[in-house]
Amino acid sequence: MIRHLPIFTLLACSASAALAHDFWLQPQVFAAAPDTAVPFTIQVGHGTFRQRWGASIDRIVRFDDVGPTRVTSLRASLQAPGGAVDGTVRLAAPGTHVLVLETNHAESELPSIRFNDYIKVEGMTLAIAWRERLKLADTPGREIYSRRAKALVQVGSLDPSTASQATRPVGLTLEIVPQRNPYALATGEMLPVQIIYEGKPMAGALVKLNNLDFDARPIESHLTDAAGRATFNPPRRGKWQLNVIWTKPITGNPKADFETIFSSLTFGFPSTPSGGG
Repeated sequence: MIRHLPIFTLLACSASAALAHDFWLQPQVFAAAPDTAVPFTIQVGHGTFRQRWGASIDRIVRFDDVGPTRVTSLRASLQAPGGAVDGTVRLAAPGTHVLVLETNHAESELPSIRFNDYIKVEGMTLAIAWRERLKLADTPGREIYSRRAKALVQVGSLDPSTASQATRPVGLTLEIVPQRNPYALATGEMLPVQIIYEGKPMAGALVKLNNLDFDARPIESHLTDAAGRATFNPPRRGKWQLNVIWTKPITGNPKADFETIFSSLTFGFPSTPSGGG
């Protein structure tokens, strides 16, 4: 099912400050020669709310390179907040590398109006139904949240024998798994993705595609089908981000009613189809 942007326009205007939740890894380049330095930043927000994440390195519990032949920890590449970049990696093996970042929990509380708008715009139907059923729609929204991000970096030329690396889950609680390697798509071919939540396909999740050069609003928004799948059509130029959010009610936490996870996938192409890097 497709959710065209105008459906959300009014809600997005009223909840814009609450919705600066997009979180992603942005390498300086998405294609690199083997063993060359690739600086990266960690970004949060969208449009006028975009900014560097800026949280302590201690918030990051996983930062790995899932490469063609092995998994390597990249924690040593992280730099303290405040510098020009958040770190620099060197990826030696040719093939598609999946950079994987995961944070621990933080807490958030929003006034009822902002929280209700936020969960409607992000398609978190479970939270909407839970608050309505318990007659809590007029109470503040309290959640603990954490973030997941993947970035696909192509090292050297694309090799069909390693192209499937991008299509394998890496074990995140909420994960966007491309069903085809974006770098193996021909012009005009669609990009199918699957959303995995707690190890199972996630039906009814709202997945958004953003152009990272013009990210004030999504280019496409789709709900996943019964198999957790949705299909997108990103042009083969520019930098792209897919994101999804899901939450579930929790008990036993005096400061939160929900546990929310934000997850993204970034990849990029030359600025023109025949250009470089």
